[in-house]
Amino acid sequence: MVSAPDRHSDAGQHMGGGIDAGHGFPYGLPFEGSLNDGPGFAGSDAPAEADLYRCVHCGLCLSACPTYVETRLETESPRGRIALMKAVHEGRTGISDRLVSHWELCLQCRACEAVCPSGVPYGRLMEHTRAQVQDNGLQSPELGRLSRLFLKAALPHNRRLRLAGHLMRLYQRSGVQGLVRKSRLLGLMPGDLAAMEAQMPVMGRQFFEPGSQVFPARGEKQMTVGLLSGCVMPLMQGDAMRAAVRVLQRNGCDVAVPAGQGCCGALNLHAGDLELGRQLAKRNIDAFKQAGVDVVVTASAGCGSSMKEYGDLLRDDPEYAEAAHEFARNTRDITEFLAGLPLDPPSAQLPWRVTMQDPCHLAHAQRITEAPRQVLRSIPGLELVEMAESSLCCGSAGFYSLIQRDMSRRLQRRKIGNATATGAEVIASANPGCISQLEQGLQNAGAEAQVMHVVEILDAAYQAEG
Repeated sequence: MVSAPDRHSDAGQHMGGGIDAGHGFPYGLPFEGSLNDGPGFAGSDAPAEADLYRCVHCGLCLSACPTYVETRLETESPRGRIALMKAVHEGRTGISDRLVSHWELCLQCRACEAVCPSGVPYGRLMEHTRAQVQDNGLQSPELGRLSRLFLKAALPHNRRLRLAGHLMRLYQRSGVQGLVRKSRLLGLMPGDLAAMEAQMPVMGRQFFEPGSQVFPARGEKQMTVGLLSGCVMPLMQGDAMRAAVRVLQRNGCDVAVPAGQGCCGALNLHAGDLELGRQLAKRNIDAFKQAGVDVVVTASAGCGSSMKEYGDLLRDDPEYAEAAHEFARNTRDITEFLAGLPLDPPSAQLPWRVTMQDPCHLAHAQRITEAPRQVLRSIPGLELVEMAESSLCCGSAGFYSLIQRDMSRRLQRRKIGNATATGAEVIASANPGCISQLEQGLQNAGAEAQVMHVVEILDAAYQAEG
């Protein structure tokens, strides 16, 4: 670990670029206004000094960072954002709107972590930095509204979220949405309502609901699996959830989807609401413990990433610390779980040309890339072709596409270009946000490829057996 330099020294911060004269900011990072304006980091949820000073400014993160790749700006790179965190930590500046704008443009894809030789826990740094931003009321207006109306008021509350899902589905499937868009009324409304409506996720035809029922294994039972239902995936991609249940049953698992569970807390943690994230984590720990399952499986890469870090999130909680560590140890992404069984391969041919899009929180946070490909390669007749930049973020990043629409669209177009260049008829993914982003990107591009979760493809092969 790299030790922290003296609080009033710039030693160790100049690698990779010059110092901005008089300010002590590395790499020529631009800065405006009084350096003492705004609050600093404070409290137990401030970014840890040990985490901040693990960065040695080597620059290996630059080519992995989507926002740096797109902008070539140091402020939009991981080491640039960490340099700004250090400046606040050392008292050389306070948290300002301009610093917040650089932190909020981060996708939190954690691609930098996968290539960092020093093991900088960038995801944790960004979550704690955003917690400081939120606690001081300095979130951007867009993120502030999203936090109040969705992340706090809807996401943690299963009934409210399902009601909102029903209303959205009615709006989308009744023909009202088409009429509203044709009338161009949204363009006359104040603010960015039209842009937000265009980004509205498409609700599934049939929602997936947790409950007390246990879906029995087919054949000899191997274990009891608890399946995370979560929050938005059952509303948007209920078919994928049902496919996950069938695939697990086929592979010797009793499947419990306990009703007491809910949102995993990932989106709240990404926004900096650590306390609400902790509450949601505790709810899930209790629900799956009561269900008495052997392992917890999730079909959402973003959820799995956060659930595997519950131990760190609740490490200071005397009541939940041990249970959180155990829960994290017993959590698996569904592709990871299936690949490790070993998987019961389908016997039917599925002559599809498929390309794999690696969700960021599967490839970078969980370091899982081979498991979904292993599942796909188990299907007879399926041709798996690799796309360029498969693990570069698609621009979904949870709520990112709602508040950083320009960067999100740029990355979406880049991903769709790489995917369609393979000639694949199906794009496979393993995360609900990515699937929605890819579907919208294909529609915008007029491309005919289909997007499916990896378990939906495997389930299709099982169903083809007759």
